[in-house]
Amino acid sequence: MSKVAFVFPGQGSQTVGMCKAFYDQYPVAKRVFEEADEALGFSITKMCFEGPEDQLRLTYNTQPAILTASTACAAVLKEHGVSCDVAAGHSLGEYSALVNAGALAFADAVRIVRKRGQFMQEAVPVGEGSMAAVLGLESEQIVEICQSVEAESGEAVQAVNFNCPGQVVIAGAVGAVNKAIEALKAAGAKRAILLPVSAPFHSTLMQPASERLAEVLAPINISDAAIPVVANVTAQEVTSGAMIKELLVKQAAMPVLWETSVRNMVAGGVDTFVEVGPGKVLTGFTKKIAKGLPALNVEDPESLEKTLAQLQGEK
Repeated sequence: MSKVAFVFPGQGSQTVGMCKAFYDQYPVAKRVFEEADEALGFSITKMCFEGPEDQLRLTYNTQPAILTASTACAAVLKEHGVSCDVAAGHSLGEYSALVNAGALAFADAVRIVRKRGQFMQEAVPVGEGSMAAVLGLESEQIVEICQSVEAESGEAVQAVNFNCPGQVVIAGAVGAVNKAIEALKAAGAKRAILLPVSAPFHSTLMQPASERLAEVLAPINISDAAIPVVANVTAQEVTSGAMIKELLVKQAAMPVLWETSVRNMVAGGVDTFVEVGPGKVLTGFTKKIAKGLPALNVEDPESLEKTLAQLQGEK
């Protein structure tokens, strides 16, 4: 019997017009967008479908926008009788996974991630933090080089996203990130590419965001999840509502252990991955981590049709 994992994308997967075809075609998707607009008190729907892109790219807009689009895609899948045995999400995507698992009410989630985006942006003044994707170097080497640069410079720089073999993202203070890039290239990294982001996400510099997020999450009811959700912070399955809340607070200022999360899902019997939401970033990672396993995605009617055909073919 096939074991299916839904994986939900994080920041960077947004595009103007995302999920509009589902909105137009499926009342269940339209209802998700309407609920988001009502929860936020403004039209995130209009921003998703019409932009402008520079507004959609702002962290506190991007996060609720991707969460809404992903949840709408999951609702369409559910309407077609497709569910999952385990879920995970990359950074922001973990909130989408928790909504899908019934641990977090969608209206609460969309308001929380709006605040989360604001807190993450405000934790470090614009222009003082940066992130870079490092390609073609072992994770352990990247961690060691970042630690030595941090020790020498006295400025924060850490490996923060362990995405897939050969791709790790580092983040920290601008000067320290630039020094780390030089050292990583000298150590044999194929490339180190600065990312177009406005803050050093998941680094220790996000600790103020983590603390503010704890205050927002404190009164929120987080239920036990109906299916296991693999947490970014531990790469382990979690279902306890209390533990989920604790991990969400830590998650903002701790690395995303994505590669290990996928490997652990495979070890737990997952043989099909479906990326639910805009883009195919996680699908690309899955193909590198779990070579040979089906890596599908659902973001529009065309990808839905392909995924349904493949899933039905496996039954």
